Amino acid sequence: MPANMTSRQRLMTAIDHQEPDRVPIIIGTSNTTGIKMPAYRALKDYLGIQAKDNYIYDWQELGTAALDEETLQRLHSDARGVLDRFPAWVYERNRARPPHDPFIDDWGSGQKEVEPGVWYPGIHPMAQATTIEEIEAYPWPDMDDPSRVAHVREQARQLAQANQYGIIGTPWLLFPFERAHAMQGLDTFLYNMASDPVFSRALLEKIASLCKVLMGHFLDEIGENIDIIKIGDDLGTQESLMISPRMYRQILKPIHADFIKFIKSKTNAKIFFHTDGDVFNLIDDFIEIGVDILNPVQTSAGKMSDLAALKQRWGNQLTFCGAVDTHHFLPFGTVQEVMDEVHRVIDVMAPGGGYIVTSVHTIMDEVPPQNIMAMVEAVEKYGYY
Repeated sequence: MPANMTSRQRLMTAIDHQEPDRVPIIIGTSNTTGIKMPAYRALKDYLGIQAKDNYIYDWQELGTAALDEETLQRLHSDARGVLDRFPAWVYERNRARPPHDPFIDDWGSGQKEVEPGVWYPGIHPMAQATTIEEIEAYPWPDMDDPSRVAHVREQARQLAQANQYGIIGTPWLLFPFERAHAMQGLDTFLYNMASDPVFSRALLEKIASLCKVLMGHFLDEIGENIDIIKIGDDLGTQESLMISPRMYRQILKPIHADFIKFIKSKTNAKIFFHTDGDVFNLIDDFIEIGVDILNPVQTSAGKMSDLAALKQRWGNQLTFCGAVDTHHFLPFGTVQEVMDEVHRVIDVMAPGGGYIVTSVHTIMDEVPPQNIMAMVEAVEKYGYY
């Protein structure tokens, strides 16, 4: 392979299960690979970068920074993200709301301020719904609103013209399972999945149909100027799955499979699937339905900690993205401990390609800038082939 690849060449070579010049890094392409605003501010101060504080989706309550270009370059990030937006009326409504009132999105779900400046999902507009008629009667969002994707074509064109970085399409889609949580509340929807699978499946299918409309518009706008499309549904906990493998295969897997089939009918982009927790027992299912890249490889969760087993069993079929621990090492480890952990992960996951470095989950408030840079510096020290 060339000694000095472009970031895009490096990323796509690794995804093709070949060894690039060094292990690629993805930071700042979406909420999944992002940095929360307090950690971003501290990082800018540490690096001496003067840049405005901007939030992805202009969504302050989400709390994830839209990283400036200088910071992305200092982090050696090999990709750039192209996101959609909320409809214009959502921003107008939320800008006009009284201070500290909940942020309500276009679906009618939203976040409450649980302490000053800290927001948490707490508005569930379908919490009481139990019938198909209630699903049909709900005022679902207009996915044809052009303000959602009006910027996508030009932003992607500029990135493609530069031909420097991998391009990751990351439309803000709580996928069917997570969106159902937002609409009903987690406990309520999980109960409904067990007690009323007909209703639960109908709700998931309705949500998926709306997501497909938006995804279709997004992909039509971005055209060929995309390398990776990010989707995902959080399915795992620290020790196991949120639902049984049988329930996943009966209810949710066909919806995921249909969605991925739809995406692949419109683009050759690789499918980046984000799902937290211990999802070891579903990895064969993900491969079967067309997942190319699995993120975040939560090493603190159950069997996902066994990186050697993941690499040995699925390393030729999946690209793994993540695995840099955010449970202990990034927030609480020393600089040397972070570097040693990244070195360990690279030694296991990088041989033969098929691995992309990023943190497990968004880098949270308490992660010191020294440790963020230690992760990057470890890749520069240990990540060359």
